[in-house]
Amino acid sequence: MKTFKLFLAVLLISISFNAQEFQFETETIDYGKVEKASNGERTFVFTNIGDQPLIIDQIKSSCGCTVPKKPEAPIMPGEKGEIKVSYDTKRVGGFSKSITITSNAKNKIKIVKIKGFVNAAISLEKEKSIVSDY
Repeated sequence: MKTFKLFLAVLLISISFNAQEFQFETETIDYGKVEKASNGERTFVFTNIGDQPLIIDQIKSSCGCTVPKKPEAPIMPGEKGEIKVSYDTKRVGGFSKSITITSNAKNKIKIVKIKGFVNAAISLEKEKSIVSDY
């Protein structure tokens, strides 16, 4: 029993010394007000502040209107990495979506967010018909 406790203590200490962490420049990207069908791609930038390579296993978004792209290669200690996110700006109105990142970091799951508002585009034909009515 004593050997098991010693093994467990050494294991926990070694895990804490080799823990990976990453720090985002921002954890929420605010698109602000954007036009319908405009460029919906944004990039989360982060730094590996751990002492081992950071491996991002999986990234999932809260809906199909948001498509994240994970880095394929490990991010070395001290290096920056990027997670690209594309939001479907053909959907008019406000949005707030979360992106869940699973990695080998100390905290295995990290959630970042995007938010904003997509303005409805007014067609020129509609404007002409409104103006011609007067």
